[in-house]
Amino acid sequence: MADDRESLGDRDLVRLAKEGDERAFRTLVERHQRRTFQLALGVVRDGDAAMDVVQEAFIKVHKYLGDFKGDASFSTWLHRITVNLAIDQMRRERARGGVTIAASDAPQELDEDLVSDLPMGQPPPAPDAALMNRELSEELESALSQLPEKHRAILVLREVEGLTYEELSDTLGIRKGTVMSRLFHARAKLQKLLGGSLGRRS
Repeated sequence: MADDRESLGDRDLVRLAKEGDERAFRTLVERHQRRTFQLALGVVRDGDAAMDVVQEAFIKVHKYLGDFKGDASFSTWLHRITVNLAIDQMRRERARGGVTIAASDAPQELDEDLVSDLPMGQPPPAPDAALMNRELSEELESALSQLPEKHRAILVLREVEGLTYEELSDTLGIRKGTVMSRLFHARAKLQKLLGGSLGRRS
């Protein structure tokens, strides 16, 4: 039966889960947990915090699945819940005076089931290039951590997840014009924060 569920689309799995089929819901979790983790990690910048967000997101999805009307895709609904929870967590952390985890402090190893596959067969970068890439990555992490939560979230959704403007509008619950404005300001702020480091490498 598990194989049968794995071959079903999200819409059918949601229908079965609404009818009380826990294995159908488990299939939804297994199908979407990796990308949900990546999305949460992009906002909160910490592996443990991202896992907390993912768990909370799926608990909320399970609780309110009966209210899901299917107007948007299940993944869009799940991403909206995840982004909102991640932003809430970042705001709570800042209110407590917590320090955002820097890139060098982030977990070096993540469960391979929760992260995207890395390209295989490519030669390792030269030492100088690897050092530069690491330094740039750390500066990017630092710059992202300084952005407001809503700007960080929209950058992750657009640049990492590759959502279209319409999908951004659905996921974030804002108008398309607001999406364009928010994305513009997010990119401008990130570019300003990275200006010095990028200039040194140009």
